[in-house]
Amino acid sequence: MIQHRLAALRALMDESRTDAILVTKYVNLQYFSGFRGDDTTLVVTKDRACLVTDNRYTEQAALQAPDYEIVEQKKGLWTRTAELIRALGVRNVGFEGSVLSFNHYRVMKKLLGSAVRFETSVNLDPLRQVKDAEELRFIREACRIADAAFEAVRSYMKVGMTEVQVAAYLERVMREQGSEKPSFDTIVASGLRGSMPHGTATEKKLEAGDFVTMDYGAKYQGYCSDITRTVVMGKVDARQREVYEAVLDTQEKVLADIGPGKSGREIDARSRENLRRYGLDTYFGHGLGHSLGLEIHEEPRLSPSSTCESLVPGMLITDEPGVYLPGWGGLRIEDTVLVTATGSERLTKSQKNLIEIPQ
Repeated sequence: MIQHRLAALRALMDESRTDAILVTKYVNLQYFSGFRGDDTTLVVTKDRACLVTDNRYTEQAALQAPDYEIVEQKKGLWTRTAELIRALGVRNVGFEGSVLSFNHYRVMKKLLGSAVRFETSVNLDPLRQVKDAEELRFIREACRIADAAFEAVRSYMKVGMTEVQVAAYLERVMREQGSEKPSFDTIVASGLRGSMPHGTATEKKLEAGDFVTMDYGAKYQGYCSDITRTVVMGKVDARQREVYEAVLDTQEKVLADIGPGKSGREIDARSRENLRRYGLDTYFGHGLGHSLGLEIHEEPRLSPSSTCESLVPGMLITDEPGVYLPGWGGLRIEDTVLVTATGSERLTKSQKNLIEIPQ
């Protein structure tokens, strides 16, 4: 698996006309080596793959990154990395320009000297867009854990408890199910706060009649899941049912539309066209979805400005339309979705019909 990823990295060297690439982004360290630690760099050439770290991680690195030569640094990560690059005899080094800080860039430039060209920025993230079998196994498990948390929280929620309590319970169940940590700060937005798409949990108490939107995810072996479900505390009223059914109808129509060859813009447009039938499209302000993996927000995206011209099998995407009405509230329904050869597969499987939480 790692050798396949290294091959893609080396192909990028040919495209960028470099003879080495310096990897510094945390998730890319894991992706290209298997190592899950910080204060580390990878230096990859056409025939060498080296991991530079300190003695806190050398044993761990040897276990997690057996395809790499482990280089211990004792006098500074950047100093040792520059020494290694010079010793490898490379002349043109690519680096992650969107990640490496300006200060560290200046340090490396000085340490490498005039013999090594350090001017080529490369973007490694696109190499992670299509997930392999191992990644999908981890993401499926992260989705299973998120589903288990939703099943459990339904019987836990009561009027009078706070959004923070609900968020803490979701996170506790996920940890008990095997999650390392949440994929992101858990969102619980109830009542009028539901009009805030990213309303992270507060001390607001759940009230009878509230919509409660829960957007959360589990992280498993470094990989994320993402799910949103909205329930009502007690009995649903006519307007809530009307808006909920509009969002659910949109979410399911988009799910049926996701597949290889579709562009991010066209799928996003499908969601807005459907909400327009209900007179609700102006209350949907964010993009329809995003990819995820080692990061919770990755490319490709489904949005009016998406740069994805064609989805391909193995890509992941979220399908998350929402309606947000200031002064009334709002809701969102979201699934993590895998693009397949013939269409799509929903990886988060929790029920989506409107659930009334008994009081």
